[in-house]
Amino acid sequence: MAMLLAREGETGAALRVERATLQVTTGTCLEFVDVTDRIAERVQALGISQGIVNVQVRHTTAALVVNENEPLLLQDLRDALERAAPRALAYRHDDFAVRTVNMGPGEVPNGHSHCKALFLRASETLNVAAGRLDLGRWQRVFLVELDGARVRTVSLTTLGC
Repeated sequence: MAMLLAREGETGAALRVERATLQVTTGTCLEFVDVTDRIAERVQALGISQGIVNVQVRHTTAALVVNENEPLLLQDLRDALERAAPRALAYRHDDFAVRTVNMGPGEVPNGHSHCKALFLRASETLNVAAGRLDLGRWQRVFLVELDGARVRTVSLTTLGC
């Protein structure tokens, strides 16, 4: 979907709003999937020179973060999330004998995943400058899988000219 926006009497390029989705396949709990290049390719394909792109994961047991793609750091982040909401703890959300809300076929005990999500974000807004993502030297965008292997949907909304 594309939409053009401009103020009355304004000259120059019109502001464009574009929406897209990415499908991201994850393999395991606490996996950090680098999606930076896929987002950058989408921004570049739109031909937007200046603007922003909002990136949002459409799930309650996954998150988005901007951080460094360094293996030891990513393990530290996994360890910190596991300390914050250990899988081995008992969670009321996982008591299927009592829980009656938002139950679906194949429901799995994942209270730990929801609790980990509390400490992270569902979206990130990134600047676009000179047609490229305006990230720092070490910054990368990660989808963080907090539950288990799945296909995740990431929604992109780009605003720019």
